[in-house]
Amino acid sequence: MPDSAINAMAASVREANRSGVVRGICLFYIRRKVGGMRAVVVGGGIGGLSAAIALRRAGWDDVTVLERAPAFGEVGAGITLQANALAGLDALGVGAAVRGRGGVDAPGGTRTPDGRWLARIDARRLEAALGTNALGIHRADLHATLRAALPAAALRPGSPVTDPGELDADLVVGADGIDSVVRRTVYPEAPAPACVGTAAWRGVTDEPWRGELTVAITWGPGTEFGIVPLGDGRVYWFAAVLAPPGAKYDDHHAEVRRRFGHWHPPVGALIDATSTLLYHDLRHLPAPLPSYVRGRVALLGDAAHAMTPNLGQGGAQAIEDAVVLGQVCRPGRPVAEALAEYDARRRPRSQAVAAASYRIGRFGQQLRNPLAVAARNAAVRLTPSSVALRSMARYADWRP
Repeated sequence: MPDSAINAMAASVREANRSGVVRGICLFYIRRKVGGMRAVVVGGGIGGLSAAIALRRAGWDDVTVLERAPAFGEVGAGITLQANALAGLDALGVGAAVRGRGGVDAPGGTRTPDGRWLARIDARRLEAALGTNALGIHRADLHATLRAALPAAALRPGSPVTDPGELDADLVVGADGIDSVVRRTVYPEAPAPACVGTAAWRGVTDEPWRGELTVAITWGPGTEFGIVPLGDGRVYWFAAVLAPPGAKYDDHHAEVRRRFGHWHPPVGALIDATSTLLYHDLRHLPAPLPSYVRGRVALLGDAAHAMTPNLGQGGAQAIEDAVVLGQVCRPGRPVAEALAEYDARRRPRSQAVAAASYRIGRFGQQLRNPLAVAARNAAVRLTPSSVALRSMARYADWRP
């Protein structure tokens, strides 16, 4: 072989060594030899913790969750877990514990601000169709339940990741949310998250609710108010309005009271019973990713398919992702083969749910033209309850 060719090969090896390729290959074969494979999950939210649980249940002994925040926790308000989310949590072995901390959310239907019903859903029929009712739970309680299912040594707070390529792992799971560093690294060409023109306040009553309570989504022109009872007796509520990105208010309580305080009971009373409000612009990924996988990296949850909350499916889709990832990534199976199956199984469903959620928002909360609102309300009133039930069950009817 000519000296020039030998020198070129040597240079290639030195460059590969510097980039960690040779080291990664060596570590892969060493781990296969001794029977161990390592997974690193970037992001310690609901999706990331669920993924870590799923991989450990599948037989991965070395699973680490890296969270950039200095402590693990969840600062959100409430979340509704529909039947598909509960089925996923059952598959992860934490379903019973979650049900023990949540409250049954008996769906009431859809109303107008003056209290008139546009549609009512029979909770018993919905439960019969899906095998379970929906569940309202505080995000902090759900997060704590998921953390308890993992060994403390697997959880590493205060560990930001700037380059997933530098992680020493056979599998890297990007579960770091809508502003995912992992997604930006593996898909730098993908569009950034975008605002949808809606902002929302979220709150949980300070004390257990003792008054009358009707569970419902209420639509006004360009506005929406939702009510979800939690397992501890408190009530989670949200109020959404059309708003330009970055809108500022001097007094959030005064603003939400001004917009919603005169709506049907108990809307105003719930606002008055809440001292802490969260306010944020609603965002989503405006274009679907071509794949949730690149090399040894798999994207999951909001990092892969951040969606609007109009179907209440964001957290559920992350849990579904995690369950399927654990199912396909069996120890001993080539990671590339496993991730190809993960992408094939998860991308079509989750992207369809994201698209449907966006459409529902345009038809529901974002609609403000009086004629369009009247036509929408009439269409909802005239829709047979059986059709509405099938529509609700369509996205929640999933089992591992």
